[in-house]
Amino acid sequence: MKEAFGTLYGIGVGPGDPDLITVKAMQVLKKVDVIYTASSSKNQHSLAVQIAMPHIPENTAVERLAFPMSRDRETLEAAWQENAQTVVSQLAKGRDVAFLTLGDCLTYSTYGYLARHVEQIAPAAQMVAVPGITSYQAAAARLNRPLVEGEESLLVMSGVRGGGKFRKLAKDLESVVFLKAYKNITDIADALSENGWKNGSVGLLSCGLPKERIVSDISEFKTARPDYWTLILAKQGKGYE
Repeated sequence: MKEAFGTLYGIGVGPGDPDLITVKAMQVLKKVDVIYTASSSKNQHSLAVQIAMPHIPENTAVERLAFPMSRDRETLEAAWQENAQTVVSQLAKGRDVAFLTLGDCLTYSTYGYLARHVEQIAPAAQMVAVPGITSYQAAAARLNRPLVEGEESLLVMSGVRGGGKFRKLAKDLESVVFLKAYKNITDIADALSENGWKNGSVGLLSCGLPKERIVSDISEFKTARPDYWTLILAKQGKGYE
């Protein structure tokens, strides 16, 4: 007999290549009743759905939850509440639901926010996170470049506010990944160069997608416009080969 509430699965679909979706994620996609994904409130596009589509049964409902591109806390909170309520309405009917995210579902992911709001509305609902390959893991594989070795440490940083935090921590770091580097890529590249990390840094745009591009000289970011899916892998004092 089915539980009163269905299960919400947070699924990381990987960085872009449909072949990098995990076997577990594919198994979940085949059995859920509804699949949700985030999209801008301005359009219905979802790269996560595009990536997962080869693994989604034809008769499975796929719906997009609109999220405004805003930093206003009240606007965002209202969107989270509305979208969480939409998901809960399905769970309350005993239906199993998946929410797709790019990369890993618990790394800079919309799933974390959604899960918290669903839990507030329906504490009895079950939630299962299905991890996915992150963009920086895929980027390291694309370059055949180890992220860390021996006793090295790796710091994953958000580039939303540029390279300021890196400037403060640089002397104590060994290996860094900058995600969300799009809008402030010039400042991030400057921060790396200022601290002697330029030769150990490489940028990747749209890793695993048809328009993928490798930028081995990060000074190019001073003039070249990056795309939304831009990240930087950096190591202290190690040249990129």
